[in-house]
Amino acid sequence: MKNHKNEVKKEEPAPAQEIDCVCGPAAPADGETGKHKKRAEDYYNQLLRLQADFENYRKRVEKEKPEFIKWGKAEILLKLLPLYDLLLAARAHVNTAKENGGADETLKGLGMIFAEFLKVFDAEGLRAMEPVGKPYDPMASEILGVVDGDDGNDGLVVEELQKGFYYGEKILRPARVKIARKKAAPAPQAEGTPAAGSETVE
Repeated sequence: MKNHKNEVKKEEPAPAQEIDCVCGPAAPADGETGKHKKRAEDYYNQLLRLQADFENYRKRVEKEKPEFIKWGKAEILLKLLPLYDLLLAARAHVNTAKENGGADETLKGLGMIFAEFLKVFDAEGLRAMEPVGKPYDPMASEILGVVDGDDGNDGLVVEELQKGFYYGEKILRPARVKIARKKAAPAPQAEGTPAAGSETVE
């Protein structure tokens, strides 16, 4: 009997096959790379613009903040002015009463109230207009009446009916005034033209 154990042939390993593989993602084409780069630059530029816009906005808010606070105070001061007007009217009545022989203590008390008002107004940058005797300013005053004037006061404010106020350099409330207007001279008549109201005698 043959010994088949020694007859088993050893199989030789198959030769290694070359594997053609690319490790990792495929490299993008040059056109794709350019698109990605341009898109990244656009995003970066947008980010820079947003950052600049926000910085400008922040600076503007910081600059305007004191003005907002200032005009918040102005609204309160404007509400105080009608009370001030009433006190002015009361003082005028008391002055009339004093001329008729009384009301000294009341007038003194009103004077103290006005002094306190003026302190607050001055501290907050509020100042009264002084339009009487000056040319009428349409930006600062409102005409409520016109009186007959002459060459000396034509166009001037002759009476202040309600006080006007400045808040800083701006007008908080215009004054209400009367102004003087010079009467226009009658138009000269042409020769031969009869005067108004006259009759032609034939």
